[in-house]
Amino acid sequence: MTTHLPTADAQDPESNARTSRLRDALLAAAFTADGLLDLLGAPAYAALARSETVPALRATRGDGPLETLVRLFLLQCPVPEARVAAALPVADCLADGWLVRDGGELRATVDVRPYGGPEGQDWWIVSDLGCAVGGAGGIRGAAEADRAELVLGVGGASTTLAGITARRPVARALDLGTGSGIQALHAAQHATRVTATDLNPRALRITALTLALSGAGPADLREGSLFEPVGEETYDLIVSNPPFVISPGARLTYRDGGMGGDDLCRTLVQQAAAHLNDGGYCQLLANWQHVAGEEWQDRVRSWVPRDCDAWIVQREVQDVTQYAELWLRDGGDHRSGQEEYTARYDAWLDEFEARRTKAVGFGWITLRKSGAQDPSVTVEEWPHPVEQPLGEAVLRHFDRQDYLRATDDAALLAGRFRLADEVVQEQVGLPGAEDPEHVVLRQNRGMRRATKVDTVGAGFAGVCDGSLPAGRILDAIAQLVGEDPVLLRDRTPASIRMLVEQGFLEPVG
Repeated sequence: MTTHLPTADAQDPESNARTSRLRDALLAAAFTADGLLDLLGAPAYAALARSETVPALRATRGDGPLETLVRLFLLQCPVPEARVAAALPVADCLADGWLVRDGGELRATVDVRPYGGPEGQDWWIVSDLGCAVGGAGGIRGAAEADRAELVLGVGGASTTLAGITARRPVARALDLGTGSGIQALHAAQHATRVTATDLNPRALRITALTLALSGAGPADLREGSLFEPVGEETYDLIVSNPPFVISPGARLTYRDGGMGGDDLCRTLVQQAAAHLNDGGYCQLLANWQHVAGEEWQDRVRSWVPRDCDAWIVQREVQDVTQYAELWLRDGGDHRSGQEEYTARYDAWLDEFEARRTKAVGFGWITLRKSGAQDPSVTVEEWPHPVEQPLGEAVLRHFDRQDYLRATDDAALLAGRFRLADEVVQEQVGLPGAEDPEHVVLRQNRGMRRATKVDTVGAGFAGVCDGSLPAGRILDAIAQLVGEDPVLLRDRTPASIRMLVEQGFLEPVG
């Protein structure tokens, strides 16, 4: 890269002290996620996340410390040194390379973006200039070799993964393909030891900067691809936002894994079990091919290691033209000449045609090393809004799988259940009709699922408060509706299992 990175070093006491003073200055200026939103306002803040800078430029025409820092680190504008000195310890920033002189002005060497932690922490994510959220398309005029090493900052994919990750105290966590270090930063809050790997050595350096500036302990940083840097080591938590893009070639390290089709994601999933401790979780984002003549669910299910439970959620599907256009724009190829753009677009479509790929799915994969004889593998499509963070919902999903696997129908009917919090019942039918056409139970938390139930299912769920066994409730319902209680007990366990599996009912005790 033509841009040099700061040399801040958390292991060097003097450099660590300078970084601490820089962090204090950022806080004093309210250069935080909340401060940024207050200054810019929601529309300009959202525009900045789309790499549109004009609204933010208009909102920072003042000369206060916060305006100065936004222009310096987010908008990458040179700022007069006297104005910077009112906001930052300039000597410290020059010594460690956060800033460089440009004539009579100072400019930043990296993007520093405020980021709010899950418990209100003020953190900062470091990335390469111009591509915090805009991908390689945010970089103009850089050589192709330089663009290949770009390190992105906070984007929708990284915040999604941070939100779905199961947060529980663990001894060892691995952030595979760390990039700017956001997942390692989150993991450092609940893991005794964090290892972060990346094929791009520049990413490891930026991760160290993110951790140091945010006041987190240093991670064990290792260079290499997939699990190669960690040998046979095992972990309690593995997280990865890998270079999952299905593309022809490997132009951009942060997104193109260099393997054909979805082989990189398949390989990562298949190898994960060997690096998980018993009960450990692996959570990653992935793309997978929708291949002609093949069910996508079967394709992704076949990746799951035999000794792991899995929950795979497809969040979005794009046809091959939409997918190619998305990543051509991400790489800035739409700004190249028409001939070059057409050639690259053709290369994407040739790749998909050769692999009989008609669409590409995007989603989440969570593995848990259970060692179960009969693993639970749930593969579903859920494109609807969910409530983030989902980490607790992920843990509860696997707890429910354990319960259902260990509970036969007799034990199920002897068990007690309670209706999950914030579940509501909706009745759908024609106006004035005596009975509804169908009844829907809807969650307002977590995955925000909705499921259709019959009158027995609705009545059963409605009285589940943990006080009576399921069988006793069914006997009472049978008496009310005039049905044989034995027959009702025989046909209802499947419905109860479905309501438990989807989180509408929670086992008590």
